[in-house]
Amino acid sequence: MSRDLRPPVDILHYEIVQEQASALGRMGRALEQSLARLREFDAAHAPSEVPASMQSARRKLVMEAGHALWMFVVQREASGLRDSRHIMRTYNVPGEVQRCMGLAPAPSSRARRS
Repeated sequence: MSRDLRPPVDILHYEIVQEQASALGRMGRALEQSLARLREFDAAHAPSEVPASMQSARRKLVMEAGHALWMFVVQREASGLRDSRHIMRTYNVPGEVQRCMGLAPAPSSRARRS
């Protein structure tokens, strides 16, 4: 029967690093998915032909991508990866998504009534 002879602190550190890597992967996939939804919307609608009713749907997609970007950047920084320029290039993050990164969405009318 083999026993792990590492000190408990080393085992805990290993598990923390594993969870950080897992969270980083989840945040990266969420960013990829939100950017894909935005790109699909843009591919289906020419910018000059988007009616006002659809502009709010696009703005929502931009805000969702900005939130996913924010979550990913925060997770990377928590893991010690401080330079986010790599993310912007690798994921081809549009400037408008970068600019809304970290913005809190406006509360819904339902939330304001409470």
